[in-house]
Amino acid sequence: MARDTRQRILDAALALFNADGEPNITTNRIADELDISPGNLHYHFRTKAHLIEALFADFERRMLELLSAPEDRAADIEDIWLLLHLAFETIGAYRFIYRDLSDLCDRHRGLHQRFKGILRLTMESAGRLCDDLIEDGRMQASDRELKATIRNIALVSTFWLAFDQVQDDDIRPGRAAWQVMSLLSPYLIGETREQMEALAGQYAEL
Repeated sequence: MARDTRQRILDAALALFNADGEPNITTNRIADELDISPGNLHYHFRTKAHLIEALFADFERRMLELLSAPEDRAADIEDIWLLLHLAFETIGAYRFIYRDLSDLCDRHRGLHQRFKGILRLTMESAGRLCDDLIEDGRMQASDRELKATIRNIALVSTFWLAFDQVQDDDIRPGRAAWQVMSLLSPYLIGETREQMEALAGQYAEL
């Protein structure tokens, strides 16, 4: 029962943080949402910071599993597209982190360092995928172009959600995946570029 209550608190906090922004939600508001006492909530999470830490740990675990997944073969365009889509769905599910990213990192220095770790792994993962494409002759880019592209992938991956929310008040992981793939498109060769364009056609409404 205690574990169920703990998970209910996490689920409610995540929904409220995502909807209204973490700085605007108090632990009392979360307790009211669940119709439990503040004392019951604080039994499971002593402070709001502990609650944020638990949600970030869930997000971090999911992202690390995606970005660290071992490959037994060189990735192709469909693999990259799927990875991006799953990563952006995860970001969307924990969008409060990105909505208030600078403020969150300023108030929680431990999270700042851990988020930098996610960014570093994002760039390393993007670099490995690009290296696969280059080694297989499916992509051609200079070292300078490759470094800029990898950095731009991390940049779009980090800030696409804020852009979508401000522009359209909507979140579309597929569109974010397409935006990242469009960064690779100029460097893709032959059939691989045609394959990417065919996949992009699924998002013709963008």
